[in-house]
Amino acid sequence: MNVYLHGLSTVVPPYCLTQTDIKERASIIFGEKYPQFDRLSKAFNTAGIDKRYSAVPIDWFLKVHGWADRNAAFLTGAKAMFIKSAENALQNAGWVASDVDCVVSVCSTGIATPTLDAQASAELGFRDDIMRVPLFGLGCAGGVSGLSVAQSIATAGPGTNVLLVVVETCSLSFRADRLQKADIIAAALFGDGSAAACISSKRPSSGKIISLNSGYQKMWPRTLGIMGWDVDDTGLGVVFDRSIPSFVTDEFAAATTSALKAANLNHAQIDRYVCHPGGAKVVDAIEGALHLDQGSLIAERGVLRKTGNMSAPTVMFVMQSVLEAGTTGQMMACALGPGFTASFLPFYVQAEAA
Repeated sequence: MNVYLHGLSTVVPPYCLTQTDIKERASIIFGEKYPQFDRLSKAFNTAGIDKRYSAVPIDWFLKVHGWADRNAAFLTGAKAMFIKSAENALQNAGWVASDVDCVVSVCSTGIATPTLDAQASAELGFRDDIMRVPLFGLGCAGGVSGLSVAQSIATAGPGTNVLLVVVETCSLSFRADRLQKADIIAAALFGDGSAAACISSKRPSSGKIISLNSGYQKMWPRTLGIMGWDVDDTGLGVVFDRSIPSFVTDEFAAATTSALKAANLNHAQIDRYVCHPGGAKVVDAIEGALHLDQGSLIAERGVLRKTGNMSAPTVMFVMQSVLEAGTTGQMMACALGPGFTASFLPFYVQAEAA
């Protein structure tokens, strides 16, 4: 059964932070505490990022924060982005909220119980019999994995309308108390954002026809320490190992080959890989691993430059950029996240409805 993408939207929160301003604030916060900051601060210049967006203003980061106020800021910022990205995707699809049979929500940067889909239900107008599928802990792989889960639900229930909403507030986990290299690298890379998609087995009546196929995941053993969260009384502390680019170089090609084989495809049939840009070095490593022309992942670098790494929704920003550029043909979405896991989703873009 074919499953189609009916609408896609991306949203950023209201506070735009330039990389220059972030570096200056990080220098104030880290400079006297962390003797290696001057050396590590080069990461702000080499990250390939001009600006990012935050759910809170930049002065928020000058104060000390614990679990309670971090999560309060998360609830406010994430809910607002959830609602806005969902509304935009529904409008793009020509749906209203009462058309949605199932909502899949993806988030790893805060805790909400009831989950964000329930908290946004009244404002959006979901039916009271909607199926809710919240997914937590997928990190940067969450956008592709969320698309895969939504595709599976739509496949299992012919005619089911699925709304996927992916939202992350990475900036709220900024930590100045641990004085670890990973925290400085995270401060140079991560921002906030949200994306939403409307997915159904019903074929769109007009416009581009974007069909989604079954997703694929690869998890490597003994790699739990590469990416994730440390959890303590202050909040979430990023785990972001320096080995990620070299791991991509060594392992990503074989994982991609397995994903292609599962989809009855081969590398030569892929017109465009749509990749999560985890960082400038990761994008370089993906191009090398997949034998792509160096610099060919233009949309990935463009999203990274304009919004930074927003974790899970970032790949959907890239997907939107690729679609808006008019690219058609066989594509493969891919992302890496905690586990350590690679997530893949093949999709095909036909220019106009037949």
